[in-house]
Amino acid sequence: MTHTTHWIDGRPWVGTGERAGEVFDPATGQVTGHVDLASPAEVDEAVASAANAWRAWRDASLTKRAQVLFSFRELLNSRKEELAAIITAEHGKVLADALGEVIRGLEVVEFACGIPHLLKGGFSENVSTRVDSHSIRQPLGVVAVISPFNFPAMVPMWFLPVAIAAGNAVVLKPSEKNPGAANFMAALWSEAGLPDGVLNVVHGDKVAVDRLLEHPDVKAVSFVGSTPIAKYVYEQGTRAGKRVQALGGAKNHMVVLPDADLDLVADAAINAGFGSAGERCMAISALVVIEPVADELIAKITERMARLRIGDGRRGCDMGPLVTRAHRDRVASYLDAGVEAGAELVVDGRKQDIDGDERGFWLGPTLFDRVTTEMSLYTDEIFGPVLSVLRVPTYEAALELVNSNPYGNGTAIFTNDGGAARRFQNEVEVGMVGINVPIPVPMAYYSFGGWKQSLFGDSHAHGAEGVHFFTRGKVVTSRWLDPSHGGINLGFPTQD
Repeated sequence: MTHTTHWIDGRPWVGTGERAGEVFDPATGQVTGHVDLASPAEVDEAVASAANAWRAWRDASLTKRAQVLFSFRELLNSRKEELAAIITAEHGKVLADALGEVIRGLEVVEFACGIPHLLKGGFSENVSTRVDSHSIRQPLGVVAVISPFNFPAMVPMWFLPVAIAAGNAVVLKPSEKNPGAANFMAALWSEAGLPDGVLNVVHGDKVAVDRLLEHPDVKAVSFVGSTPIAKYVYEQGTRAGKRVQALGGAKNHMVVLPDADLDLVADAAINAGFGSAGERCMAISALVVIEPVADELIAKITERMARLRIGDGRRGCDMGPLVTRAHRDRVASYLDAGVEAGAELVVDGRKQDIDGDERGFWLGPTLFDRVTTEMSLYTDEIFGPVLSVLRVPTYEAALELVNSNPYGNGTAIFTNDGGAARRFQNEVEVGMVGINVPIPVPMAYYSFGGWKQSLFGDSHAHGAEGVHFFTRGKVVTSRWLDPSHGGINLGFPTQD
């Protein structure tokens, strides 16, 4: 049995917690450990540690900060398989998927290694007689990151490298369902040379979240999770005067035009719909198929689904379990609801063979046809391996369907018509668009985030928007009437 506690001031917390939660192995259904759940006092201790460390860290040179980032990158890259194993043991996703998550997170670390360039300001000479102006960006102070269960390594790395490189101190509150990855990464940051207190980890539930949202020393909050909680975080955080970026839920559509390569579409639908058991905010859950190709496409998808191996993620399976028993039961309830609403259940995920312990939180890939926009299969973010086919007669009907949805996270169109694709990317009201790419997650030097009910706040994650979120601008106007310098030093100039 493991015991996961907070990471405060560069080391595991040594106090006695009042509350604890259970950590499960989703593939066996067994409790494998416990995690301390922070009270407001523990949150205050972590924030105080960050506040104490911030002043020195903000004054560390860009060269020093970049060196820590490079060192962390090398350590994480060399131990990525260990982190992937922790993720699989606590989340359930297959090892290959967990490793891919870590690698995508590493891309943000590599982006943040360029912080000396990313923080360059502008300069204007002689804006008035002998008067110059220049702009700079400075860190905010103590910032909080609240991350979800579905990507326990990648989502924290959307924020931590940029926030730290920009000169902030961070308090991370990961999901209590799978806390191990956060502490593993915190230890690597420390080994990389990050000063004690610049990164702290508090484990917990709503008690910890609420304290972070109200704490006067926390200047900004980054959150990823469901839309109702994202809205709550945004409203509470901004009410307390904080800068907030809260990334919410999604209902991602894949629009299929009749001229598309249906074999490519079928492969993409399987990959994007059932990868990580559908527990991705960028998972495709709605296939919007323009007739007359729906029957042929469904046949191709069904044939591929029959070849999927569902089971323990450590056995080389294609798809693992869902994260908790309660979540599995919630997702499974949509199957009965869909049938009762009149949808056609093509493949029932409750009736598939499982290569794993029968006590695991299993639900196989599920496919529905003839789903309509009034059904809960479509209106709700199910967050599981349930793929719904909606049939429409025209491109215009497909576009209207996508744009009428309250979410605007990701979408994709599959077609061989360049003009149609270009029209779609211009007209669709969604933040991230894929053209023959089912999961259009941007590279780290672009920013991740949606529109409408998928984002609360003005800034997306990582990329240029991430740098701007974790810094604030300042403009300096100066006049030097008697510039001077002195002293002799023939040594080669160095950075310090």
